[in-house]
Formats: sequence, structure tokens, C-alpha cells
Amino acid sequence: MSRIARAWMHAPKDWLPFADAASPTLPMRRLLRLSLFQVAVGMVSTLLIGTLNRVMIVELGVPTWLVAGMISLPLVFAPLRALIGFRSDQHKSVLGWRRIPYIWMGAIMMFCGLSIMPFALILLSGDSWAPPVVGQIAAAISFLVVGAGLHTTQTVGLALATDLSPPEQQPQVVALLSVMLLGSMLMTAVIFGALLANFSQIRLIQCIQGAALLSVSLTLVALWKQEVRNPAITSPERERPAFAEAWEALRHTGPWTRRLAAVGLGSFGFALQDVLLEPYGGQVLGLSVSLTTLLTALFASGGVLGFMRAARVIGFGRDPHSIAGHGAMIGALGFAVVILAAPLASSWTFAAGTFVIGVGAGLFQHGTLTACMRAAPQPQIGLVLGAWGAVQATCAGAAIATSGILRDVINHVAEAGLLGPALADPATGYGFVYLAEIALLFATIAAIGPLARATDAWQHATTPQEPVWSGLPIHHSAGERT
Repeated sequence: MSRIARAWMHAPKDWLPFADAASPTLPMRRLLRLSLFQVAVGMVSTLLIGTLNRVMIVELGVPTWLVAGMISLPLVFAPLRALIGFRSDQHKSVLGWRRIPYIWMGAIMMFCGLSIMPFALILLSGDSWAPPVVGQIAAAISFLVVGAGLHTTQTVGLALATDLSPPEQQPQVVALLSVMLLGSMLMTAVIFGALLANFSQIRLIQCIQGAALLSVSLTLVALWKQEVRNPAITSPERERPAFAEAWEALRHTGPWTRRLAAVGLGSFGFALQDVLLEPYGGQVLGLSVSLTTLLTALFASGGVLGFMRAARVIGFGRDPHSIAGHGAMIGALGFAVVILAAPLASSWTFAAGTFVIGVGAGLFQHGTLTACMRAAPQPQIGLVLGAWGAVQATCAGAAIATSGILRDVINHVAEAGLLGPALADPATGYGFVYLAEIALLFATIAAIGPLARATDAWQHATTPQEPVWSGLPIHHSAGERT
């Protein structure tokens, strides 16, 4: 074993994923410790979206419409991520910390919401003498508090990672944090499933409150001695702009409207299939529950590959806008392959399309996030990352809500024979949604194309002696970087 360890110590960096994410200001051990906040966010997200979704409907007998409403409540805070990031940029503190107070506050909110959630869910299931409205209000409060904590922790945590890492390492840092999030979601989904295999209300309480304790503990370890105190930046006497003024100033540094519009279109396009992937496999292709469950892991694996590939090519100087555009194109190809799976009755074609969609989504998300980080003026990193997160999360949530409605409406029209006998098939509704996603991803390419062309033109105009990073002189720290 010691020989294997020594061999890995001398292995080339190209063999070790994310080995080039470390830097003198953010060593690997410190970076991995910081990434634990993403592990906490992934665990709580899986609990809300995956585990509790099934438990509330099957074991607790809560109506599906009510479950969908509760799970969507955390999205209420998604548009506020820009304000949260702005507040962390302009935080007043005699201690000199900007990011840590917000991340810790988000962790405490997650802990509080998860602590009361199991009891609220038991009330919601009707296992109580209290009126039904009591359980509904209690569950809504717990989901809202957890959602506020999730968005706060993730937004400001990314801002802290950006503060600590130099520009040339930021693509690798983004990829590492994204992979830690996906890995946490996959691992905790398996763990929660095993713990709740023999369901009981006591076991549910133990699992949720254990997740609450683990999330706050992981965040505490992640934040320990990460941010350097700087009382000059957080001094209460320093003048601070209002949010509207800061946003207007940001808009004058570059094409932020187009950039965020591309983020919104692409996020909406990729997320439309989130709740349709497994039903499509079961209803159209006749796959078993165990096989359709594996699709989530396959999609996540594609996402990990996309993140790693984006980090590598951006690290070699490729423009992140171009990478995001390639991701949208690959995603459109993946949706076309998924559509072909129905007439071919091929589960292998469906699996291949799912993996390709995951790769495209990873490339797109990494490219747009890195582009926003690169273009952000240094004093407004929190605002920019908050705006990216607000647009991405809001559009993804709206897409999830829209996709089911679209599928049901189209299927109803098709089964009524209004589209002709050839389309009177359950696959019609799914196919319509997938075609809409392809159209949205082509619209995303059209929106992001001028940004990539502008950067490429700048790169050709630079002299060979000038240090360039994705079309940007490294010493240039403010203003539009594309």
C-alpha cells in the first residue's frame, strides 16, 4: 500500500484530476476543505428533491400536488441570490469578514429548517389531531428556511472560492466544486435510500436531523480559517452603493444582459427534461424502476465529464463562452438521440442520449459560470455570481414546472386524435418537450455566439508578448473582460 501511495505522489499532474486547481494562495488541502460546503449543499438538495419527494408521496400519503408545491418553495429565494451576493460584497463588519458571516448564516438556516422538518412532515401526513392547515404551514416554513439557507451558502461560498483562487486557476476550482456537489448528491442518494429502506417515522426523524447536524458540521470545517480578515473593506464608515446603483454600474462593464439571457435560455432548455427522464424510460421504452433510476447516475456521470473537460480546455486558453456554446450544441444532439430512442425502441440509444445531455449540461454550466467570474469586476464578484445563480436556478425551476404541464397537454391533444392517428402515442408529449429543448438550446447558441466572437477577435488583436488568459490580459482586473 505504501508503494502505491508513493507512486501516486510522483504521478504526473495530467493523471490526477484537479491537481492543477491548487495554487500558492489556495493549496489543495485547503481547497478540498473549502469544497465541503458543496458537499453539504448537495446532501440537503438530494434530501429535498429526491428522498423526501418519494417519502412524502408513498410512505406518508401526502397528495402529489402538495408535495410538488412544497419542493418548489425553495425556488422562491432563487431570484434573491443576486441581492445576497451583493450584500456579501458590501458587508459591514468590525471583524473584517465579508463572506464567512453569510455562509455561516446559510448553514444555520439549513440546520434550523431541517431540525423542524420531520415533525412538520408528520403533521402534513395527517398523523395528528391538529387541523391540516397546521401541517401545511409548518412544512412550508421548514422548506422555505432550508431553501434560503441553500441559496445563501452556495452563492457566497462560490464568491469566497473566487476571492481565494487566482484567475488562472478559477476554471479548475469551479470544476472541482461542481464535481463535489454532484458526487455528494449521488452518494447521499444511495445512503438515504439504504437508511430508509425499512421506513418508520422515527427513522425519518433520525435521518433528517442527522443531515441537519452533518450539514452545519461540514460547513464549519469548510470555513475554518479560510477568509483573511480585512477591516478596511468591511469598515462601517466606507461608502457603499445601493443595489440598483451597483447593478447599473455592472451593466456598463459589458454585455451582461446578453450573457445572463444565454444563461437563462440554456438553463431552461436543459432543465425541461429533469422530471421527464425516468417517466420516458418507463412509459415509452418499458424500462424497470431500477433501470430508470440508473439514468440519474448516468446523467450525473456525463456532467462530471463535461465539468472536467471544460476545466481542461479553458485552462489551455479557450474562451469559456465558446465552451458554453459547444455544450448547448452537444446537449441538442443528445436530445435528438433521446427522441430517436422511441421509434427505435432502443434502451441503449436512450442511455447514450442521456449521457450526452449530461456532458453538454456540464460544459454549458461550467462555461457560463467561468465566463461570469472572468468578466466580474473585483469589487462585484458576489453580485455577479449571485446574478448567475439567480438566473440559473429560477429558469431551471420554471422549466421543471413547465415540462410536466407541456407533456400532459400535448399527450391529451394527441390521444384525443387531434394530431392524427400516427401521433396518438404516449411518446408524442415527451417528443414535443425534447424538440422544445433543442429549439431553446439553438436560441442559446445564437445568444452566446457574439460573446465568443468578440473574445476571439480580441485574442487575435493581442501581441504575442502580452500575457493573455482567454482573451484577457492577466493584469486587467476590472471592467468587461470579453
